[in-house]
Amino acid sequence: MTDNTIIFPVITHLFIAILSLFFWGKATAQRIISVVGSVIAMVMAIALFAEVWNGGILTMQAANWEAPFGISFVADVFSSSMVLLASFSGLAVSIYSVTGVARSRILYGYFPIFHFLLMGLNGAFLSGDIFNLYVWFEVIIIASFVLMTLGGRKAQIEGSVKYMAMNILASAFFLTGIGILYGITGTLNMADLSLKIGALENQKLVDITAIFFVIGFGIKSAVFPLYFWLPSSYHTPPSAVAAVFGGLLTKVGIYALFRVFTLIFIPDDFISTLLIILAVFTVLTGTFGAVIKNNIRRLLSYLIVCHIGFMIGGLGMYSEVALTGALFYLFHDMVVKTNVFLIAGLIRKMRGTMNMDKLGGLYAAYPLLSLLMAIVLFSLVGIPPLSGFWPKIYLFEAGFMDGHYVLVAAIIIGSFATLYVIAKLWASVFWKNQPDMGDDPVLTDDFKPLSKFRKSLLVTPIIFLAVITLYIGLGAENIGLVVKHIAREMKDTTPYIEAVLGTN
Repeated sequence: MTDNTIIFPVITHLFIAILSLFFWGKATAQRIISVVGSVIAMVMAIALFAEVWNGGILTMQAANWEAPFGISFVADVFSSSMVLLASFSGLAVSIYSVTGVARSRILYGYFPIFHFLLMGLNGAFLSGDIFNLYVWFEVIIIASFVLMTLGGRKAQIEGSVKYMAMNILASAFFLTGIGILYGITGTLNMADLSLKIGALENQKLVDITAIFFVIGFGIKSAVFPLYFWLPSSYHTPPSAVAAVFGGLLTKVGIYALFRVFTLIFIPDDFISTLLIILAVFTVLTGTFGAVIKNNIRRLLSYLIVCHIGFMIGGLGMYSEVALTGALFYLFHDMVVKTNVFLIAGLIRKMRGTMNMDKLGGLYAAYPLLSLLMAIVLFSLVGIPPLSGFWPKIYLFEAGFMDGHYVLVAAIIIGSFATLYVIAKLWASVFWKNQPDMGDDPVLTDDFKPLSKFRKSLLVTPIIFLAVITLYIGLGAENIGLVVKHIAREMKDTTPYIEAVLGTN
C-alpha cells in the first residue's frame, strides 16, 4: 500500500534541525524546539508503527518513479519498530541534553546536528534502496563525527580520528559491494535484488559480494576483529552523545546486516558459519575487555561489543527461533544501552568522575535513585523476568536445536561476564563507602553541583526509558508477537517484495 506518511519521521527531524539553525546563539530556544520536536517525532513514529501493524507494509516511490527504477521507501514491521525505538531514545536524550550538554556546545550547533543524526537513522531504517541506504549511512557518519568532536578536547579528537578512519573503511567496502551488486544484477532496489540474486548462476560471486557487506556492516556494528574503534571513541564525547552512539549507531549497522542478509543474501552454509564464528569471537573479546575496565563508560563500551555478538549469532543460525531471539535482543539493547550511558552521565554529574575506584556511597546518599538505576542495570544483565532474559531463552533454544554449542557456550560466558561486571559496578559505585577525596572532591574541570531542577531533567529520561525497559520485560508476550512476526517476514520475503514491486 502506498502512503507518503512514511517519510514524515525523516522530514520531522530535518525540519527541527533547520528550525534550530534559525535560533543560532539562543540555547534556551534550541532546547525547547528539540524537546517539543522529539515529542512530535515520537507521536509520528507510534502512528507509523500502528498503521503498519494494522494495515500491512507501506511503500513510497520518490517522485512517483515506479520501482525498481526510482528510490523506494518501505515501512514494514521491522523498519517501523526501529523508527519507534529510535524515537524513544531520541526523546530521552533530547530531554537529558537540556541540562546534560554544556551551553557552549549547544551554541556550536549541538541540537541541529543531533536531529540531523536522527534524520539519517530514520532514513536508513526506511530505505528500500541499497544505494540510498549508503547515502543515509554517510549522513549518519558526518553528523556523528561532528557530535563526537564538539568541544574540541584532546581525547575527543583522538577518539574521533579512530572512529572516522574505520567508518571510511567500512563505507569503502559497502560502496564496493554495491558496485558489484549493480554490475551483476543491474538494479539497486532491495526487493528487486532479492529476486535477481537468487536467479544468478554464479553463486560463488554472490558469496564474495556478500563478504564485502559483512565487512562493511561489521565494522559499523563493531564486530570482531574490527571492533577496537568503539571502546577507543565512545568514552570521549558528552554522555548524551555517548548514549545516542551506544543505543542507536551500532544498531543501525545490525539493522542493515539483518535487512541485507535476510532479503538479498540468504545465508548459506558458508555465510552462516562465518557469521557464527564472528559472533563467538565478538562475544568473547567484548567480555574480556569489559572485565578488566574500571571506568564506567569504557566498561559499557565493551559490553556493547559483547552483546553485538548475541545478535550476530542469531542471524548466523538463521532459524525463525534464532531470528526471534536476536530481534528481541536488538529491541532490548537499543533502549537499555541508551539508558545506561545516561546513567553513567548522571553519576559523573553527581560525583565528578566515572572511575569506579573513586566512587562509592551512592545508595546511601540516593536510595530511590539507586533503585531506579538497579532496574536498568539488572535488565542489562538479564535477571528474570527483566528484558534481557527473554531473548537469551530463544537464542539458547535455537542453539541447542541446531547444534551450535560453541555459540551457546559463548553466550553463556558473555552473560555471566555481564553479571560479574555489573555486580562489580554496583558494589564499587553504589554499595561501598565513598572514598575520602580530601578537601577537594571535584575531579573534573566541568563538575558543578546539581540543583533539584537540573537533576530532575537528568532523571526524567532515565525513568522514561526504564519504564519502556520494564514493559519489554514484563510485557514480553506482546514484544514476542512483534519479533515473531518480523522473523516470519524475514524467512518469507514474498510480502515485502510484492509490496514494493507489485503483486505481479
